[in-house]
Amino acid sequence: MIVTTKKLFEVAYGKYAIGAYNINNLEQTVGLFRGNLQSSAPFIIQLSKGARSYTDKALLEGLIRSADEIFPEAIFAVHLDHGDEETCMDSIESGFYSSVMIDASHEDFETNIGITKRVVDAAHARGLVVEAELGQLGGVEEHIKVDEADAKLTDPKQAREFVQRSGCDSLAVAIGTSHGAFKFSGSQSLHFDVLAEIQKELPGFPLVMHGSSSVPEEEVRRINAAGGKIEGAKGVDANQFARAAELGVTKINIDTDGRLVWTRVHRELFRDHPEVFDLRKPGEIFMTEYANFIAEKNAYLGSEGQLEKVRQLLSE
Repeated sequence: MIVTTKKLFEVAYGKYAIGAYNINNLEQTVGLFRGNLQSSAPFIIQLSKGARSYTDKALLEGLIRSADEIFPEAIFAVHLDHGDEETCMDSIESGFYSSVMIDASHEDFETNIGITKRVVDAAHARGLVVEAELGQLGGVEEHIKVDEADAKLTDPKQAREFVQRSGCDSLAVAIGTSHGAFKFSGSQSLHFDVLAEIQKELPGFPLVMHGSSSVPEEEVRRINAAGGKIEGAKGVDANQFARAAELGVTKINIDTDGRLVWTRVHRELFRDHPEVFDLRKPGEIFMTEYANFIAEKNAYLGSEGQLEKVRQLLSE
């Protein structure tokens, strides 16, 4: 059942965070649904601008519609991730998405508000909700590239003004995470002090953490042992998710970790079985491994076991 992110956030706020997972193909879609049902968790499916152009947006939307029929017990939202204004408007007009993210964080404060407000007005007219971003995460993800020198944390005072003037329904904040597999160096970690100040300025308002993959050391080790070259990768400690949820984070984006699972499965299979050329072999393994990964991640998010409670609250 497809619901809006707003409904999920109302249920989760202050208690746990909803996992927002990007998909690009059939195998990710099936693994995602299986993993969330395996852990009895609500979730958010994210389609990025890159995913929509990788094949065709209609193909991905068709996969989600089919999965909704195959897994009728699932409760989830469909979200456009990191959209520009044009992509947001196209997604709003499509009637398929339950929420969109407008990312104008690379613009100056006033321009960001202006662009966000236009998207909000169009989305609200259709009953959709909007996520915006203030502050800039470093790192690389698809068409998003921000040098660490240009990354900046979200200003709590600006956050309140931004939400009031733009009318957005949730806000992605920069508190030290970054996109990609190389998020931290040394003992660098999340700025919970900044997050706490933002929550004080925006009490009860749903916040979002982007770039929150954990980049598990074991996944990186196994990829490198199978011929990969991912050195020095480091992600967010999943044990910090619960604290973030207490401070108002209701949505946590996880994409890179899923790519690492995909890479590890394929590298190991073709290393150990060079005779294999059936694309379904790695696909079958990946769907199971990805489902297990999703279930494990939901335990850290606190969304594990929440599905029936969400179902009951949505029916009231």
